[in-house]
Parts: sequence; C-alpha cells; structure tokens
Amino acid sequence: MFKKKSKTMNPNTTDTLIGEGTFFEGRIKSEAGIRIEGHITGNVESAGDVTVGENGEVKSNITARNVVIAGAVHGNITTKGSVRILSTGKLYGNTTTQSLVIEEGGLFQGNSRVDTAAATVPSAEAPQQQQQQQQVYSQPYASSAPASGASQQGSSASPAPAPAPAFGYSSSTSPL
Repeated sequence: MFKKKSKTMNPNTTDTLIGEGTFFEGRIKSEAGIRIEGHITGNVESAGDVTVGENGEVKSNITARNVVIAGAVHGNITTKGSVRILSTGKLYGNTTTQSLVIEEGGLFQGNSRVDTAAATVPSAEAPQQQQQQQQVYSQPYASSAPASGASQQGSSASPAPAPAPAFGYSSSTSPL
C-alpha cells in the first residue's frame, strides 16, 4: 500500500531552510544542502553544503561537504571540501577541512587542521604519479650535472646552485 521512494537527493541543492526567527533543538541530517537563518542547537550533518546566514546562530558540530559562515557557529566543523568564513561570520571552534578561507573581518577562534589526504590520488595511480614527479625533479638536475667526476678537475667554476622545484613542468621541458 505504501511504497518507499528510492529517489536520491542531489547534494548540490538546498532542501532544508531554518528560517529567521526559528529556534530548532535536535539533530539535523540531510542528503542535500542546508541553509540556516535561524537558531539551531544540536548536530548538523549534510552530504551537501551548509550555509549559515548573517542572522543564523548555530550551537553545534557541523559535518558537511562545504560550509559557508556569515553568522555565528559555536562548535566544531568537519568538511570534505572547504570552510569559508565571510566578513560577517564568526567561528568559535575547531575545523578539519581541505581548504580554509577567512575574509577580512571574519572571526575564527579555535584550531584548524587543513587535511589534503582526501585529495590524494588512489593507491593504484600513486606509483605512476610518484614516477612522474621523479622525472620532473630529475630533469633540471640531470642537465646541470657533469657526465663524470673527472671533467670538473680543471674547472674553477663553482657548481651551479640547485634550481627551484619544477612544479608544473613536464619531463620534456626545463624551467631553466
């Protein structure tokens, strides 16, 4: 008689709004985004983004993909993406995220841990990436090093300083 909907929510949409003048106490869990303009006491979990508006006040821990703070948050924040504290935003608590942005005028009192571990390549691709990085770094050094130790005996020139790491260069180009 009653069938359960199997529709999955899009985490890029905002499906929950805690309006200004609303006081909510308890736990919120959503598969989509949450916008908070009122007051919440309790934990907030979202597979999408959480936005705390200018009049929003949150006294809880937040776990989400990204968090934008224009109001006040008293609690810890954990994200898979970024935490952005706008010029009117205040965060009183700790955060673990991949990216932390605090605009001028924004307030952050707590500890931050910028963790890029989730942004690394899967283990199957890691050896290939490591080999490519070794090729990139070895390219400038190989061209400035002498072919053998005997060729430097008569030379009075000091060895060339080590070049800066070749970020962004492929193994076929040289930054020098």
